[in-house]
Amino acid sequence: MKPDESTSGTVLRAEAGDVDRLPQPASAHAIALMAEPRALAPRQLEERRLIHREASSREQSDTFRELRTRLLGMGGTGNFITLVVAVSPRSGASFVARNLAAAFAFDEARTSLLIDCNLRYPEQHRALGVDPANGGLIDFLEHPAQGIASKIYATGMPRLRLIPVGDAREASGEYFSSFRMHALLDSMRHRYPDRYLFLDGPTIKGSPDARILSDLADFVVVVAGYGRDTPAAISQAIAHFEPEKLAGVVFNQAP
Repeated sequence: MKPDESTSGTVLRAEAGDVDRLPQPASAHAIALMAEPRALAPRQLEERRLIHREASSREQSDTFRELRTRLLGMGGTGNFITLVVAVSPRSGASFVARNLAAAFAFDEARTSLLIDCNLRYPEQHRALGVDPANGGLIDFLEHPAQGIASKIYATGMPRLRLIPVGDAREASGEYFSSFRMHALLDSMRHRYPDRYLFLDGPTIKGSPDARILSDLADFVVVVAGYGRDTPAAISQAIAHFEPEKLAGVVFNQAP
């Protein structure tokens, strides 16, 4: 599979969803229909390098739908956590992560939560035009009394939300191996049975964080730079993960 990218653009108003204070919905369908404060037009989604339902995005959309189908086949009837990581820098793993999350959000019976876990090179908030004024993942892990609700931002796409990195003063895998991180993901996953979580992780090469994050995920998608990462480098990268978790390798044409 060879998804591509276009340029990003306009800034979108961020809005936090106060999930900690909401009662449990009467059905899974209720949360799937959660309101989008500022839904974006197809052109605006393209500026943010997000797939959509219109003909101009059909080829890319179909690619991510195929990957969604594979993950759903592996995951069975329950929701799950997917880690997306690159073999080497500039392979486009962040692009793949947000569009895979978007593909799940296409389905009105499902919601997606994208969590940026790339402490060295956080990209998702910029790519999605989100201003993380209330902080993000690291702020919550360091100060859990703040709650996670204010760290969840609207993206302009219905049923797709983002938790950005926030104030990462030190790129340390200790955040990801902490009890708070485990508890957060467990809570986010089990609060709503139709919510699918996507972790945008760091590059596999030169960082132990990708391996640490894989322990928190049900599945791992590895992104290789098309024509850039050698078969040997790809084989070495996927060897870091448990074979039963490996959902596949995506060959991406652009960073």
